[in-house]
Amino acid sequence: MTTWAWVAVVVVAVVALAAVGFFMLQQKRRSHLRQRFGPEYERVVAERDNRRVAEQELLDREQRFAELDIRPLPQDSRDSYAARWTEVQERFVDAPAFAVTEADQLVTAVMADRGYPTDDFEQRVSHLSVEHAATLDHYRAAHEISGRAARKESSTEELRQAMVHYRALFEELLEETPRGR
Repeated sequence: MTTWAWVAVVVVAVVALAAVGFFMLQQKRRSHLRQRFGPEYERVVAERDNRRVAEQELLDREQRFAELDIRPLPQDSRDSYAARWTEVQERFVDAPAFAVTEADQLVTAVMADRGYPTDDFEQRVSHLSVEHAATLDHYRAAHEISGRAARKESSTEELRQAMVHYRALFEELLEETPRGR
């Protein structure tokens, strides 16, 4: 074989190895994101219509989350929030729409106390998706029902569902210690 033939073989081998390495790195990243974000991964991919753009968005979320100072709640704060939640649930019987509004405010207060930014709903969802992807659909559903309740467009059963949805995230935020911290 001539020198040029050997160079061509080596170049092809290097390119093939680089392509395999790139493919494996992409698969590893995709697997990590699927595991970390759960159903949120599929939702973002479906919304973006471009897997690479969606994955970059999720990586950006991780980066922004890493810059936050998320902290567990002290026991006395957890006890206080739990007592307030019980009061909100008790008020549901007489004033369901008001109780749902209070539940939303209480969840937001716990988030703020833990160190999450709470400026707007989409920002909260973005930050929560990193560590609380499993309960994110609960939060979205509760928020949507809460919005309809404010416009007096929801039934008592929907309001009850909103309370159940809020409770799922509330309990997780109250008890969870952030991973890796």
